[in-house]
Amino acid sequence: MMNSKSSKVEASNMTMVQPQARKKLNVRRMTVIAVLSSISIMLSMVPGIGYIPIGPTNATIMHIPVIIGAIVEGPVVGMAVGFIFGLTSMLRALTMPTITSFAFINPLVSIIPRVLIGIVAYYVYQLVVKLTKSVCLSGWLSGLIGSLVNTIGVLGMIYILYGERYAKALGESASAAKTLILTIATTNGIPEAVVGGFLVSAVAVVLKKRKK
Repeated sequence: MMNSKSSKVEASNMTMVQPQARKKLNVRRMTVIAVLSSISIMLSMVPGIGYIPIGPTNATIMHIPVIIGAIVEGPVVGMAVGFIFGLTSMLRALTMPTITSFAFINPLVSIIPRVLIGIVAYYVYQLVVKLTKSVCLSGWLSGLIGSLVNTIGVLGMIYILYGERYAKALGESASAAKTLILTIATTNGIPEAVVGGFLVSAVAVVLKKRKK
């Protein structure tokens, strides 16, 4: 009888603990989203840091908080921070327009690729850390590939939706749209990816040590 009663008490305690644990997890995730989103907003407002002008286009480190959020708290957090990143990009296009801002007013260009960063970065990190047990390598690859998702997603959508118009806005012929976008992807995207890999790797290693 005692065993039966103690089992019921343990089961009752477990049912009470689970909602509390879930609540703490949700609060933590909301806090991470709020902090990383605030960082993204601040970066977008500081000239030459969040968006780095390179001629008529911009390089960016705005995807870094998205990737960090994804590998720390999961794809939903990464998607949420990515949405904020995309929203700041759209608002920037509306409030501080340049000759190519017309493309970023479209959420298919400014928001959707940024939401995808969090999903891809999370699963890359999980897969690599499972195969290699290396947090450093997993962070580097998730940062690298997450950055490339941003570059390929944004420029790919620009090419599909606005290729000729985008080329003309940058002073090139419509026929040169593909070459132009590939050039931008190479000159901006590769440095972004390399820097992103090292930054995310460093953060991942620090977070791993703190957990220990």
